[in-house]
Amino acid sequence: FKSTREALNNKNIKPLLSTFSQVPGSENEKKCTLDQAFRGVLEEEIINHSSCENVLAIISLAIGGVTEGICTASTPFVLLGDVLDCLPLDQCDTIFTFVEKNVATWKSNTFYSAGKNYLLRMCNDLLRRLSKSQNTVFCGRIQLFLARLFPLSEKSGLNLQSQFNLENVTVFNTNEQESTLGQKHTEDREEGMDVEEGEMGDEEAPTTCSIPIDYNLYRKFWSLQDYFRNPVQCYEKISWKTFLKYSEEVLAVFKSYKLDDTQASRKKMEELKTGGEHVYFAKFLTSEKLMDLQLSDSNFRRHILLQYLILFQYLKGQVKFKSSNYVLTDEQSLWIEDTTKSVYQVSSTRNKPMIEKMEI
Repeated sequence: FKSTREALNNKNIKPLLSTFSQVPGSENEKKCTLDQAFRGVLEEEIINHSSCENVLAIISLAIGGVTEGICTASTPFVLLGDVLDCLPLDQCDTIFTFVEKNVATWKSNTFYSAGKNYLLRMCNDLLRRLSKSQNTVFCGRIQLFLARLFPLSEKSGLNLQSQFNLENVTVFNTNEQESTLGQKHTEDREEGMDVEEGEMGDEEAPTTCSIPIDYNLYRKFWSLQDYFRNPVQCYEKISWKTFLKYSEEVLAVFKSYKLDDTQASRKKMEELKTGGEHVYFAKFLTSEKLMDLQLSDSNFRRHILLQYLILFQYLKGQVKFKSSNYVLTDEQSLWIEDTTKSVYQVSSTRNKPMIEKMEI
């Protein structure tokens, strides 16, 4: 205990190394003794309301002790858990900054196996204490840290039983009487508005689609989200016919409805090239007023096409927890194969390299 206090005061692990080599007993006994000494010194610092700097110095000494082989690999994580359980949230923020900066240390072979469960439990305990509305940034930092810490193959983050998120319902207008699609808006034309620089003139007007953009198409388009949400429906005869019919109409619209980046002015083309490469849709917007814009948006189209590829991959693949009754007919398999080719054909040039990386 005295050597641990001396090492803390000097911010140097040498006193501990010297004492460890001189104290009698087996290596495991000496490691357990040092582990307890670290916790004892940490307890004193917390009771005395010491600064976060001193607390982090103890944890840093424990990390050095693990590296030197004089204490058990789980000790730094036990100390971190003790600290975060005892300190208020404003100080926990400072401690967690230290945890974030040392993510490379936690991922090393020396620490990862011994500490991953401690870190996961510690982060979950913190998230339970934090308010999602008032501590949004802190919650986000914890989630990002866990994403950096664990590999994509980590079982705790995988959907091993192939469960679907049935609560992810896409809400859209299901009342045709309230629909405004198909109505011609001529007010702007009657006012005789001039075309400003950078806007599309008559010669640049979008090519009209052979299929009318009306409520019927709107309803079919967004109804497909229910199949993407719950692919099992495709194994039912009636549901499959509905899915097939809706899909053929939507893909036909994609083929005949030109993308916005091939119709826009030169100025808009440059904007797309410089700033439109990385677009993220957190959740679909299903307003009828956006239908025209969405159909001509290559990034939006990419999301829909990827949903098709993921759905087809599930329907054709051998999934461990899939029921033995879920089997495609030859006709269904042929349609999926042909439609997969159509998906690649209607994908824009800019999205095609990314889409082709999908393994079907």
